[in-house]
Amino acid sequence: MTMGGGEMVKACPVCRAGAALPFLSVGGRDYRRCAQCEARFLDPAQLPAPDEERAEYLRHQNDPDDPHYRRFLARLAEPLLAALGPELEGLDFGCGPGPALAAMLREAGHRVALYDPFFHPDTGALSRRYDFVACAEVVEHFHDPAGMFDRLDGLLRPGGVLGVMTCFQTDDARFADWHYRRDPTHVVFYRARTFAVLAAQRSWSCAIPRKDVALLRKPGTG
Repeated sequence: MTMGGGEMVKACPVCRAGAALPFLSVGGRDYRRCAQCEARFLDPAQLPAPDEERAEYLRHQNDPDDPHYRRFLARLAEPLLAALGPELEGLDFGCGPGPALAAMLREAGHRVALYDPFFHPDTGALSRRYDFVACAEVVEHFHDPAGMFDRLDGLLRPGGVLGVMTCFQTDDARFADWHYRRDPTHVVFYRARTFAVLAAQRSWSCAIPRKDVALLRKPGTG
């Protein structure tokens, strides 16, 4: 493990600021940090290939009927549902092979479409707009975070809510040994500051209702 040098690298892929610096090298992987949005991210030259990603996702045990998995997803589902009105239309973006979150939101009375590039690649779901979009354990996989958040913005109707759950990165001293970093498909790591910057860039409001959850609301029509 070594600390990165001080030379500037290209713009941050999360907020597009020209303030990305070397951060840490560990296990043959080089990480950068952004001075503006405080994200940490894998060097873009080292991003995993699609077949490597899919193989890793298939190792996960995400049974939609597993009560333990549902309790985990409730960390996002509960504050998201509290922010929504009744009987809305939403999208479970990056739902994976077992879309448990979508099932939970449907049980609460909402209509929920599915999209996942590997397991539910229905591009028609990306041609519509929604009252809410849920991303549970998804945004840490984004290879082009800024572009993906722009896409998510385009999927929301005015006043729509983007609910995100990801493990916030808070301690640089523990980054090398952090379990979340060791997943080879986790390539970008967010802080509360990161979501505040992403929200400000798109005129969203931003709330952190509980640990590791961000609710981002698109402006309404007035």
